[in-house]
Amino acid sequence: MSLPSLRGAQLRINLTYLWCHRRLPRLADPSLFTELVQLRKMFDRDERMPKLADKVAAKSIAADRLGRDWIIPMLWSGDVMPDECPWMGPVVVKARHGCNQNAFVYSDYDWAVAKRASACWMRHDYGQWLDEWAYREIPRGLLVEPKIGPNDSLPLDYKVFVFGGQATHVQVHLDRASRHQWVIHDRDWCALENGAPNVVRPTALTAMLLAAEEMARGFDFARVDFYQPDTQPLFGEVTFYPGSGLLAINPPRLDAEWGRLWLNARAANQCPAPSKAARAR
Repeated sequence: MSLPSLRGAQLRINLTYLWCHRRLPRLADPSLFTELVQLRKMFDRDERMPKLADKVAAKSIAADRLGRDWIIPMLWSGDVMPDECPWMGPVVVKARHGCNQNAFVYSDYDWAVAKRASACWMRHDYGQWLDEWAYREIPRGLLVEPKIGPNDSLPLDYKVFVFGGQATHVQVHLDRASRHQWVIHDRDWCALENGAPNVVRPTALTAMLLAAEEMARGFDFARVDFYQPDTQPLFGEVTFYPGSGLLAINPPRLDAEWGRLWLNARAANQCPAPSKAARAR
């Protein structure tokens, strides 16, 4: 990254972080998880990240590492959606090159709405506006998958945080179609926030933790997402910038705890952060 580009990225990152967290990130000496996400956005150009963040390419990687039974089938991929939905039953349309770009299709009307939304997704590089380099490197594209879980609801989303090859926490997303909320558990399935909704421990928790560690192998930090609509867990995606480091973490102490785990993993993997001198240039 050129010096002007680096300075521009740092200014944008500082401003967005200040807007969301009401404080500036300590990029010269980060200790919080949310700060380390900003540092990754500025400096980490690991060529493996775009491949794993690519929703099409990641299916092949996960099939090789975990097995075909972990993969949600891909019904179609391309640049422009067909004029009419050729599949029976509900499906989900996704952008391969971004996050939170999906549309659930239950009817012809939903398909038309998804087609308009997908055209908008295809006009933009998702990673540009929040300086998430890995997404900028993914070819723009679309894919269609069968909707998993009951037709009238969305499956629980299990997001496994992996530091230095060790799965430590699971963030469970509930009611994503209506009253979206999440609950964070440790790897033994103890909820970490008082008063959090009770979420039944998934029967495949151990398998998901091991699968997450396999998919995150070689990284100081990655988050790996899964579903378990039935007995067999299913791979969702790999994320390197959860919430772009801009969402509040509850309980707040986890921001420091995850930061410590990330820094310890980086030290163990001999992946030091850029020097203060390098960051000052």
